[in-house]
Amino acid sequence: MGEISAYNHKQLLYYTHSMNILQITIQTNNLLETAKFYTEVLELKIACKDQNSISFEAGQSTLTFIQSNKLSPQYHFAFNIPANKLEEAIAWASARLDLIENPENGIVANFESWNAKAIYFCDNNGNILEFIARFDLRNSSKKLFDSSCILLISEIGIVADFPINLADQLMEEYHLNFFEKGIKTEEFVTVGDDNGLFIIAATNRIWYPTAQQAKKYFAKVKISNNSLISELII
Repeated sequence: MGEISAYNHKQLLYYTHSMNILQITIQTNNLLETAKFYTEVLELKIACKDQNSISFEAGQSTLTFIQSNKLSPQYHFAFNIPANKLEEAIAWASARLDLIENPENGIVANFESWNAKAIYFCDNNGNILEFIARFDLRNSSKKLFDSSCILLISEIGIVADFPINLADQLMEEYHLNFFEKGIKTEEFVTVGDDNGLFIIAATNRIWYPTAQQAKKYFAKVKISNNSLISELII
């Protein structure tokens, strides 16, 4: 876990009073193909890059990949999109990549208890990505959907042998809460809110809506919560 450092209230803008994922840093074994996917397919802007890393602007979050020569890690993370843009997002994404069908034989996952709907797809690394429209958020847009409608990274999957124990640790150290709309089981628990969530899954649990098993890999996550900026190594 990382240290907590206080920031001036004015610097936080919309981040204050909710959990927000400011940046995730994860690994890839192919920076060149990752750069190609995120710039040419998802059409994200490069924030910075060097020989060993590349960062992309994902709305108000930053998505960073660092080179890993020994592993082929796979992660799960999600992007919030405007609540009224799901159908446009489906059309936009379908023209660029293959959407993943879920066990309900459709491409749209309906999370009734979350009041949200989502679509899933993979990047060049096999990471499971998600566009999710959360209908309790007031973030509707009049703009035709494109990559600039990606609002932020709203979820990052974390793998643990004992998810509830890790959730308790995160809540204590970083002043977080169980997601009030989520479930809490021995194999799966969510911490945070609609703007930012840790999706904590047990080792080898299947990542919905795929057959991919959850495995532990290095990740660094920078979050803001109640006027505090924290950096976690998970």
